[in-house]
Amino acid sequence: MRLRALIAVVLVSLLAGCGYNEIQSKDEAVKAAWSEVLSQYQRRADLIPNIVNTVKGEANFEQETLTRVIEARAKATSIQATPELVNDPAAFAKFQQAQGELSSALSRLMVVAERYPDLKTNAGFQDLRTQLEGTENRITVARNRFIKATQDYNVLVRQFPVNLTAMMFGYKEKAQFAVENEAVISKPPTVDFGAPKK
Repeated sequence: MRLRALIAVVLVSLLAGCGYNEIQSKDEAVKAAWSEVLSQYQRRADLIPNIVNTVKGEANFEQETLTRVIEARAKATSIQATPELVNDPAAFAKFQQAQGELSSALSRLMVVAERYPDLKTNAGFQDLRTQLEGTENRITVARNRFIKATQDYNVLVRQFPVNLTAMMFGYKEKAQFAVENEAVISKPPTVDFGAPKK
């Protein structure tokens, strides 16, 4: 009887220290943070048709800029963004690249729109622009929360002895957002004040 009680205590101690429950908790936190990221990206994607239609009404607006936004949105929304995406580094990188291209196209659209006085005074366009800026801020916050949740999870599944439990149950590190154009931003900027005036 005492031996059974001792074995039960040892087993409970081992299970409590194995980290399985903590892995579950951190995994769910990553999924929740990822859902918020997707929600904000979807919010942005939903705003784009209204922005494009408002801009289309402006005579002589650069068609190439609009086309890039439309194509980037189509590409970004064509990727099936599931919770499992964070477990596939290649698919995650593809998703991140598509969202980056959409961000670039939207930035270009907003810069070009500055050249059109009618758009600057169009209340509907200004409202959409404000909504887009707010959404971009929400995306940043959601991404930061995802980065933190993923970091916590990845650190946990690499720590001993939890890493043994993670290996046993097939839990691996999750993909993380990376800095776009990391090679470019790692170079110091070139400062050129031009030739001295004579």
